[in-house]
Amino acid sequence: MPKIKQSAALGFIFVTIFIDVLGLGIIIPVLPKLLQVMGHLDVNQASKYIGWLTFVYALMQLLFASIMGNLSDRYGRRPVLLISLFGFGLDYAVIAFAPTIAWLFVGRIIAGICGASTSTATAYIADVSTGDKRAANFGLVGAASAIGLIFGIALGAYLYAINIRLPFMAAAGFAFANGLYGLFVLPESLAKENRRKFEWKRANPLLSLVRMFKQQPTLGVILIATGILYIAQKAVEYLLSTFIYEKFNWTPASVGTLGLFVGLVLFSIQAGLIRYTVPKFGQKKNIIAGLIFYAVGLLFIAFANKGWMLYLCMIPYCLGGLSGPAMQGFASEKVAKNEQGELQGAFAILQSISLIIGPLLFSYVFFFFTKKNSHVYFPGAPYLLGCALILVSTFISIRAFNRR
Repeated sequence: MPKIKQSAALGFIFVTIFIDVLGLGIIIPVLPKLLQVMGHLDVNQASKYIGWLTFVYALMQLLFASIMGNLSDRYGRRPVLLISLFGFGLDYAVIAFAPTIAWLFVGRIIAGICGASTSTATAYIADVSTGDKRAANFGLVGAASAIGLIFGIALGAYLYAINIRLPFMAAAGFAFANGLYGLFVLPESLAKENRRKFEWKRANPLLSLVRMFKQQPTLGVILIATGILYIAQKAVEYLLSTFIYEKFNWTPASVGTLGLFVGLVLFSIQAGLIRYTVPKFGQKKNIIAGLIFYAVGLLFIAFANKGWMLYLCMIPYCLGGLSGPAMQGFASEKVAKNEQGELQGAFAILQSISLIIGPLLFSYVFFFFTKKNSHVYFPGAPYLLGCALILVSTFISIRAFNRR
């Protein structure tokens, strides 16, 4: 692919993932209020629906990640990405004009299916990247996610003040606009000679992971380590604001400021620092170093006793972001060009599984250690558990690298 086209294509993928996470960010501050208004619910009742909406979204991603990845290996990355983008626009439009809560579930089902396009987007990156640049370009995924989450939360809070449904209308407009842009400028990255026949047995989400583990044990072990990492990350992604309100009694504005700080640090690491560390130290060292940083960050959060300490805790935690793109870069070198979609589908499957397990696991741990009759009051317990999981992931990764 010519250099100019490659640059434009990577920019489009960045925007695509940005819009994906932007929609998630918009939902975080707005959805509870929307549920309360639509269903005449209190906060406790609304929280149950939020859990089920998250579950439905994650389940659809789990079921369709491998299908979308395998379809992109057969028909190319471009059509799958474009269909997914227009599908995202439809999801946000459905939520924006939903007359009942049931329609919110319809929207989340559509979003989960289209959210599986992340596997295609990362396969596209693998197609147009080589060597050390591959892991660095995977860092674009993390950078786009960080910026998308920041702007999503900010946009949701700002537009909510105007109209409760306006954030979803804006997200729909962004998705449709990006789809139209890609329709005219996005080139195909997978040559016809590198495509393969679509096979349903390879599109089965769990069998896909099993097949990769059997064919390439080292790759399979890395996928297991990645799955454990993804689960541990959910302690921060879905529980941090609750933890802060409970332990430090911060205001929502203070939590938003911390979120902005985290997003900017993540962006600088995944869009900048990783482009220096991977070529200099290699993917394996970046993976191990990143996992250790994650563990240290989670440990510090667990025992932080002053609110301002969280800013310091987030620096090593964000440096853990070196591991994710390096893991994807390492794994992508283990498979052929016509299997990149399937591989990235496997990563998306792991994300979906972690989204089903992580928030539920850590919320129950948090509930147990903060309830009134608890023998041990320890709000940081979920983060201590997350640290333990990261150490397990580190041990597994080291063992994988030592395999012949």
